[in-house]
Amino acid sequence: MTGHPCCTPSAGHPAPAPPGAPAGLLLAAGTHRVPQARIPAGRFLMGDSFDEGRPADGELPVHPVCLDSFSIDTTPVTNNDFGAFAEATGYRTEAERAGHSAVFALTLRAEPRDVLAVFPEAPWWADVRGAHWRRPYGPLSSLEGLGSHPVVHVTRTDAEAYCAWAGRRLPTEAEWEYAARGGAASLRYPWGDELTPGGRHHCNIWQGDFPTLNTAEDGWVATSPVGTFPPGGHGLYDTAGNVWEWCADWFDPGYYARSPEDDPRGPEPTGLAVIRGGSYLCHDSYCNRYRTAARASNTPHSSAANCGFRTVGARETGSA
Repeated sequence: MTGHPCCTPSAGHPAPAPPGAPAGLLLAAGTHRVPQARIPAGRFLMGDSFDEGRPADGELPVHPVCLDSFSIDTTPVTNNDFGAFAEATGYRTEAERAGHSAVFALTLRAEPRDVLAVFPEAPWWADVRGAHWRRPYGPLSSLEGLGSHPVVHVTRTDAEAYCAWAGRRLPTEAEWEYAARGGAASLRYPWGDELTPGGRHHCNIWQGDFPTLNTAEDGWVATSPVGTFPPGGHGLYDTAGNVWEWCADWFDPGYYARSPEDDPRGPEPTGLAVIRGGSYLCHDSYCNRYRTAARASNTPHSSAANCGFRTVGARETGSA
């Protein structure tokens, strides 16, 4: 397992992985149907202005970043969106090829023989035979009723294969945070500094006692349909909670101290990839990473039932 055990455990897929794109995949051949938000060029302060993060996550120092305008998906890529890609190309995800992936214990739908292992650092996670994006909770589950939910059990390689087909790319970590901030100078969450202003839930996270009781006060035990909760300032949904989202950057907790001001694209490869936004399993008692500045990481060939992605438009020729 990598990162913090509440996040997305590695399901142990072999590395290096098979090529992300199937043979004959046409670049930019697909139709990307996710609505877009146009993010204006600007400068912002990236990092944890509230000093609430874990030192190992590297959310400090707060530092200025300048970015050109770009377009970004208003929601994570859904099962329906990913299904169109898989149907058009015959793509099989790394979890499908490996034959197993990580499922949270309380949502497990599998025979005991299909539970291959539990993760010692986080026994609420199980490595499950037959779990993948089409069967997100195990081999006895399906996508029935989940078409508008975020696709999960996708590795960063899988996300990049989708991007190649759709003429898209994964956001840099700076782009992700800038868009999620919604034009605000400093907010703890995309909507403000209070988690539940006026008693209203604004994101899909854990309520109750982790990991044994989720009271689902926000209406959901696992993933929720994209766009269920109010959007942030730029019209983005689900940038807090629901599912973790892969970014293009490699993870280095010391990177902020040397990050360039203009269009930072992360450190040299480290073996760990950045994930952002938190998931339905986050709770402030152990993992308050649904804050806008929060960071986490995982190996790029890992998949789990709480990690997906959103995309941004391909860089224009001559852009920084």
